Amino acid sequence: MTIAPETGRAQQQPAKTRTRGGRKLRDNLTGYAFLIGAIFCFALFSWFPMIRGIVMSFQHTKRGVTSWVGLDNYVRIVQDPSFWTAWKNTFYFTVLALILGYLVPFVVAIVLNELRHAKGYLRILVYLPVMLPPASALFLFKYYAYDPSDAGLFNAILKFLHLPTSEWMQSPTMTMPAMVLASTWMNMGGAVLIYLASLQNIPGELYEAAELDGAGILRRIWNVTIPQTRLILALLAMLQIVATMQVFIEPLILANGAGTQDSATSVAYLIYQHGFFQNDLNGAAALGVIMLLVLAVFSAFYLRLTTKED
Repeated sequence: MTIAPETGRAQQQPAKTRTRGGRKLRDNLTGYAFLIGAIFCFALFSWFPMIRGIVMSFQHTKRGVTSWVGLDNYVRIVQDPSFWTAWKNTFYFTVLALILGYLVPFVVAIVLNELRHAKGYLRILVYLPVMLPPASALFLFKYYAYDPSDAGLFNAILKFLHLPTSEWMQSPTMTMPAMVLASTWMNMGGAVLIYLASLQNIPGELYEAAELDGAGILRRIWNVTIPQTRLILALLAMLQIVATMQVFIEPLILANGAGTQDSATSVAYLIYQHGFFQNDLNGAAALGVIMLLVLAVFSAFYLRLTTKED
């Protein structure tokens, strides 16, 4: 009498298993179907151009005839004096951007987080430059703030303070700091909001304990705020470096490309110059691959370093 029910259960078990397996397969197929569009867009607009650029860097095209030339494009690009000038300017821009464009958003976020009134208004005010088209913001700096005459905003302020004025974008020494200042003003709003979200997740008990121990604001920032936001700081540092090393629109608009004495020529602008002014698509592709390798090596090293610290 007891065998039959057990046999019945044994017979029903595979049916349930098959039903669950079929449902799981349908769910997976539905998910993959939704992913097809994204995969197609990535393949068409990201992966294919990347692979195509790598292939072109080993080729030479003239009058529609393509031939394989090996590493000749890379040798020619490296031997160009503009190559080393562009890398020097790019690294200089990246270092200045880390000093100014990385620290300022974090400081602004800490100040906004400490305020008790008008937080929403100030957040909108800080994020407002991000909503402007980059070209419009840079033209505003070029023709209004960086006007080399006394009519320019920054020169008017310096003159009011009885300080020496500057030629800004016409000066080889001031070109790069001026571009970093404009880039920081345009892009810091997004970083400020990310920092604010991270700061608001820090438990208030940690600050209360630090205050009871007699820690001032600088000690609280060093011992509580920075350790609690370390992962966000590390992530945004890597994104900041990768983004600033691809600087392009700032020299293009503010310095008309190369700038005075090639003081604004970046690697990305040099790629643009090879591809569209010199009609050297193969050289531009080789230079793009070199930049890809540099950023890939840096990203791998940085991720490995931060993983060991964790």
